[in-house]
Parts: sequence; structure tokens; C-alpha cells
Amino acid sequence: MIWNRPPYPWPAGKRSAACFSVDVDANAPWYWQHRTDLPDTLAAREHRQYGLRAGLARMVAMLDRLGIQGSFFVPAVVAYDNPELLPGLLERGHEIALHGYFHELVSDINDEQFTQALESSIELFVSQTGLRPQGFRSPAWEMTPHMLSELARLDLWDSSLMGEDVPYGIAGVTEVPVRWDNDDAIFFKFLGAGDKSPRPDEEVERQWANDAAAQTRDGGLFMLTVHDWISGRAARVEMLERILQKLIEDDSVWCTSCGQIAAHHKTLSNTLDVSLDMLTPINDRKTKNG
Repeated sequence: MIWNRPPYPWPAGKRSAACFSVDVDANAPWYWQHRTDLPDTLAAREHRQYGLRAGLARMVAMLDRLGIQGSFFVPAVVAYDNPELLPGLLERGHEIALHGYFHELVSDINDEQFTQALESSIELFVSQTGLRPQGFRSPAWEMTPHMLSELARLDLWDSSLMGEDVPYGIAGVTEVPVRWDNDDAIFFKFLGAGDKSPRPDEEVERQWANDAAAQTRDGGLFMLTVHDWISGRAARVEMLERILQKLIEDDSVWCTSCGQIAAHHKTLSNTLDVSLDMLTPINDRKTKNG
């Protein structure tokens, strides 16, 4: 535990940072969920395709108006099915990063399968853009020690964990933290019977705006994560624009991409680096009493 720690050293003149990130999942989670037997039903597939047909373009137009860079996390299968996606985002000045191959869940795969999916995703990104991706976000925001070791081996930053208000290091990987309560899926995702009813846009906007204001006053990072098929509707894009506009108007807030934040963190010395000692079995830990 650190008492009275100094403020995080953001770039000169900046007190805090904000990042707008988009998980372009499309049908990847649906493919993974039904990987052994794809059903003939259309509703979920069509709902998920909404982002690529309408929502994503609306979000990119919003970012153009605001003049800021977004961070887009794309499962490889989505890029494979839409070969114009990655080059198009890069042409518009945005950041692209990895998000699994089929949006495979950590609980469903072993270490070897993760490594294979990660390396195959990198290969696809390079083949479509000529550029090697620099960052990763785990589907469903879960990580394991093996995953971290592979990201370190391949020199990739991560944006999947929630252990800080600011960037930090974990097992040799630069972590750009996220927050579940700043993700649109927990408030708005609805795919049919069994899902909770979506929350009102006005309620969520108020919550996110309050968190953004508090985080930036406190010198932290405000990370907002949305999905183009969920928040790509006109009313929600207008909501997002209102939140981001206030951040842009504050000269003390660094509005930038995940990759720029990770690159800045790597230039710093004596920054917080978390080990994985907490994963040692309790019975194997030594205590003062032996």
C-alpha cells in the first residue's frame, strides 16, 4: 500500500488523461459462442452487424468533428470478414489494436491456444495493413499469467485490467486500465429474453460525465469503452460527443489514444510495477509467524 503517493507524471502541462476506445466485436462473440454448431437464427447476427453498417461510421464522424484519435480493438475474424476495416481506420488517423481472434474467452482456451490466436491475429493485422499492432485487449477483460508473459514476449501493451486509476506495469507489461462501469455493454447490451432492460441514456450519460469530471480532477485516466453495434445509434453518439467535448475543452486533460498513453508510461522511471505474487497459493506463502 502506498500512502500519499505523488501525482502521476502526465506530459508537460497536463493534469490527467482521457481515452475513447471502441471494441469492434461484431459477430466474433457469436461465432465463438456457437463455434461447434452455428444456428440458422438471424436476430443476434443482424443486431451485431449494425455497427459495421451504420454505427461505426457515425462514431468515426464524431471523432472527426472533435479532432481526437480513437482506439479500436478488433477481433481478427472481424478484420478477416471486413478487409477494408483496419486500413480504413488507419487512414482516418485512428489506432487499431488486438482483441482476440474469435473473441475467444480465457476460460474456454488453454495457454497454447491463446498463443496461437495471438500470433495469428498479429499476422492478419500485418497482412492487411503492413503494420505490426502494438496493443491488446482481452475479450471479456480477463487475463492470466501466461497471457501477460506472451504480451511481454511480443512487446505489446495491454488494456484489460482495472488495478489502477493511471497506467501501470504488471509482470513487465504496460497496462492502460479500463473500468466495467465505463463500458456501455453493462448498461445497454440487449440481445433478447434473459437480458436486462437497457438503462436510460440520460442516466448513463450523467454517470459517465460525473466520473470523467472526478477522474480528471483527481489526476487519473478516464477510459471510456463502447461497442459500435451498441452505442452507434444517433442518440448515443450525440451523448458520447457531449461527454468528450467537455474533456477536450479542458486544456489540462490529455485526450489521446491507449497506445500514446502506453508509450508515455514506458518513458517514465520509478513507476508502479505490480508483480504476480498474489497468485502464489496461500499455503505456500510465508508469514511472519512461520
